[in-house]
Amino acid sequence: MGYSMSREQKRARIQMLRKTIAVLFVLCVILFVADIVCVFVLLGKKGKSKPKATETTPTSVSVSEDTSADSSGDSSASESSEPTDTTPVSGGVEVKEYLPQNDLAESYWGPLPAVTEVKPVQHNKIHGIYIASCMHFEENLELAKKTDINAFVIDLKDEGGGVYYNTSNEMAKEMHLWVDNGGNWTDKGPGSYVQNAYNLEEIVKKCHENDIKVIGRIVCFNDPSMARNHPEMSIKDANGESMHFNLEGKHQFLNPYDPRVWDFLISLAQEAVEKGVDEIQFDYVRFPTISTKKYNEKPYFGPEDSTPSRIDAINRFLQTARRKIQDPTGIPVTADVFGIILSSELDGKLIGQGWDTVGLTGIDSLCPMLYPSHYADNTQLNGKTFDYPDLYPHDVMYNALMAGKTSASADGYATVRPYVQAFTATWISHHLNYKVPEVKAQIQAIYDAGYDEWILWNAAANYTNRYE
Repeated sequence: MGYSMSREQKRARIQMLRKTIAVLFVLCVILFVADIVCVFVLLGKKGKSKPKATETTPTSVSVSEDTSADSSGDSSASESSEPTDTTPVSGGVEVKEYLPQNDLAESYWGPLPAVTEVKPVQHNKIHGIYIASCMHFEENLELAKKTDINAFVIDLKDEGGGVYYNTSNEMAKEMHLWVDNGGNWTDKGPGSYVQNAYNLEEIVKKCHENDIKVIGRIVCFNDPSMARNHPEMSIKDANGESMHFNLEGKHQFLNPYDPRVWDFLISLAQEAVEKGVDEIQFDYVRFPTISTKKYNEKPYFGPEDSTPSRIDAINRFLQTARRKIQDPTGIPVTADVFGIILSSELDGKLIGQGWDTVGLTGIDSLCPMLYPSHYADNTQLNGKTFDYPDLYPHDVMYNALMAGKTSASADGYATVRPYVQAFTATWISHHLNYKVPEVKAQIQAIYDAGYDEWILWNAAANYTNRYE
C-alpha cells in the first residue's frame, strides 16, 4: 500500500526547502565577498613586495688643517643602517638601498637613476698590487706568477696625467693636459689629456691569460687639468671664482656636487668595463682639505638650508656610479678612502668621507689607505697612542682597522680591502725601510683584524724586495 503525504506535511517540507535555499544563498554571498577581499589583499602585498638585495661575498696625515668646517661638512644622513627601498622611474626595477632616504639629496640632485636590470655582483677576493700606468708590467707579471698576487690595479685616469688608456671619450679627447712645473703650469695642447700609454684591451687579454684580475683606477675630483679645462665644474667661492687649495698642490679641484663631473667619470668607467676590466676603483673620492690660498676663503655649494652635506655628495656619487656600472653589469665598483676616517669623524666630515655610511652605498668594496707613514706623530688608534706610527707597521694597521670594525660590520656594508704601504717614507724623520718584513707585518695585521683582502701600494710599481 503506497504512502501519501498530507497537505500540512507538504507545506512544511516546502518551507524547510525554502529556508535551506536561503541559507545556501547567504553562504554563497559570504564566500564571494571573502574571495574578493582576498584578491585585493594579495594585490596589495604584491605591490609592496621588494626583490631581495644582491648579496656580495663578505668578505695619511690628518686632514684637519682647519677645524671650522662650513655647514656642508656635517652629514645630514641618518646613522641607521636599516635598508630602505627606493622605486625608480617607470621602466626600471626596484633596488634595495642601505642608506636611509635623504629628502635633501633628492631635492638637490633628483632621484637616483633607474636600473632596468640588476646582475649579481662578481666579487673578487683580491691580493693585488698597484702598477700605475702598467709600469714594470712584465716584471710584475712574473711576481704574480710566483706569489699569491691575483690582481693589478692600473691607472685609467690619474690626478696628473689625464687619461692613460686608448679612450674614445670625446670630452677627454678634447681636453688639454696641464703639467705643474713647480707652480708654473704648462699647457701641452689640445688632445694631450689622453696619453694612450697602453692599449687597454691588450693589457686585459694578457692579464686574463695569466689569471690576473684587472682593476681600473679612476682618480675622481683631484684633477687640475680638467678643472682648468672646465672651470665651471671646479669648486668655487660665493663670488663664483675657482678656488685653489694649499694642501692639494695649490691647484683647483673638481666639484663633487656637480653631476656633470660624475657623468664624465662614470662614462670612462663604462667604457673600461666594455674593454674587459674586472673592477672599477674610484680614488680621490673626496673634497679637498680646507686650507686655501686666500685667507678665510670658503667654498660655496649652495644655501645652507637646501644644500646636502659633503658626505651626502660623495655617497650620492657612489650610489649613482653603482647603479650605472655595478648593478647592470655585475662588475664591482670600489672606492679608496683616507685611513684617518676610520678613527676621526671630524676629518671624515671635512673631506666628505663618512666611514659609517660610505660602505652602505652598495659598492662592492672599500679600500682604506692605512699607511703607517701617513699618520701624524702621537696618533691615537683604538685607544693606543703611537709616537711615530711608521715604526709600527703591524700595530698601526691592526688598530686602525679595529677602530672602524663596528661600522664595517653593519648589514649591507662593503667588503673592507685595505691598501698596504709598500714604500719607504723617507720624507719623515722617524721611519722604517719598508721591505718584505714590514709589508708582510701589515698583511698579517689585516688577517688578525678579521679581513682577508689587500692591495700593495708603491707609486713606482716597484715591488722588488717588498713582496715575495
